Amino acid sequence: MADRTTTRPSGNLGSAIVNALLLYGINIWPGWQVLPFLTADMDRALDLINASLIAGIIVNLVCVVIRARALLALGNIVVMGFGVAAMLRLWEVFPFDFGDGWSGWPVVVRVLLVLGTVGSVIGAVVEVVNLFRALAGFEPKPR
Repeated sequence: MADRTTTRPSGNLGSAIVNALLLYGINIWPGWQVLPFLTADMDRALDLINASLIAGIIVNLVCVVIRARALLALGNIVVMGFGVAAMLRLWEVFPFDFGDGWSGWPVVVRVLLVLGTVGSVIGAVVEVVNLFRALAGFEPKPR
């Protein structure tokens, strides 16, 4: 079984590419404006969404070059922090308009924002533990 505390450089590179494509797609082409359920208030949340994607790109590219578990954990904490901030801004601004269709969509989106936020906070706690374990020199042995 592979060591679960490390990732492969190809995984980090793939994540950086996906984040770059999302950044391009949201801001340049086709742009978030093509989604009919997003309102002009999306501009108020876009800065934190972009910051989260950019942080993810930077962390993943650095981790392709520098293979250190502590660095990966610290980078993941930073990225999750930006992600939580973006989800909280989306909660606050709520730039969604689902029209006259099914009236349950706002509740579904709010539940997903809560789940994403809670999941990210839990993930950040796990990464803090991983960071301390890596700094203390404790790395599980591969089986």
